[in-house]
Amino acid sequence: MTGPASVRTVHLDERGWPARRTANGPRPVPAARLDEHFADLLTPPPWATDIVVYVHGWQTSPDSAVAAFGSLLGLAARQLDTRPELYPRLASGPRVFAPWPVLVAWPSRSLPSLAGYRTIRERAHSMSTRGHAARVIGRLLGYLDAQRGDRTPVLRTRNGQYLHLVGHSFGCRFLCEAVQWAAGDRPGGTLGWSMPSVPGRPFTVDSMLLFQMAAPRDAFATRFTALAGAPLRGPLVATYSQYDRATGFWHLRAEKRAGIGYAGIGTAPAPVSAIDMLPPGQPYPVEALDHRFVSVDAGGVFVRGRGPAGAHSDHLRPESAHLLLSLADHAR
Repeated sequence: MTGPASVRTVHLDERGWPARRTANGPRPVPAARLDEHFADLLTPPPWATDIVVYVHGWQTSPDSAVAAFGSLLGLAARQLDTRPELYPRLASGPRVFAPWPVLVAWPSRSLPSLAGYRTIRERAHSMSTRGHAARVIGRLLGYLDAQRGDRTPVLRTRNGQYLHLVGHSFGCRFLCEAVQWAAGDRPGGTLGWSMPSVPGRPFTVDSMLLFQMAAPRDAFATRFTALAGAPLRGPLVATYSQYDRATGFWHLRAEKRAGIGYAGIGTAPAPVSAIDMLPPGQPYPVEALDHRFVSVDAGGVFVRGRGPAGAHSDHLRPESAHLLLSLADHAR
């Protein structure tokens, strides 16, 4: 792995519908041309071994989201180049680890205040429930899943890729809504993780990494209840830090409960494994991550940040790249 590829971006409007950026502003993509739109943007190149889909969070412009995503993958490239022994399945073989990045951008800007936080919280919720975001992202993932071919080491095709989801802040909600939509009423055969994939789903995800999720601690027990049987063949991993004021101070006042990004995953429809975020030189054993829900205490790492959000956006760290690479390695 020599460095991240250029980021492909899918833009969503306030309804959660894909929009093209034009000189006259964003224009919604006609429904009849949605698959064509995805085909123009999202045909994985043959060199890619992994597809990484990233959804950004609060107070992030599309350009800032591209920069953040590129930074995370750049950290991963340096980590893999420096410590290949920690990822034996990624560092060996002719294709090694070559991620292809896909960004989902959405209108997340507001005033840095309680009112602004509530505005974006309601927008994120509305885009997925009354709007189209869950279905559109689910369809996007289904399109990518159909394009990526067979991923198994024995039967792997030339274009076979693993699929990983990464979210930050409110972006984590979009991913959870999309995966829950795929679980729906549709009715998992693995080599890496012990959890089976589910036949008949529109896509299957190999790992899901949620940085500082802006949702109540009990969201997986009360809202995202279908994720225990969702099309995830790997774990759902969520980080938290007591230095995250956005999901602590602001979230507590907006929703009367602390957020996952501040206090970790609380109750869930399957047992929650609690671990510490490890330094970049210490490997994650597969048994530490091979659970449906994993709550990662990053309080010793995500500590930087000024202003009302605190350390909410301090996830662009070598430790985060190490966690992402470990999930990709154990998926094989």
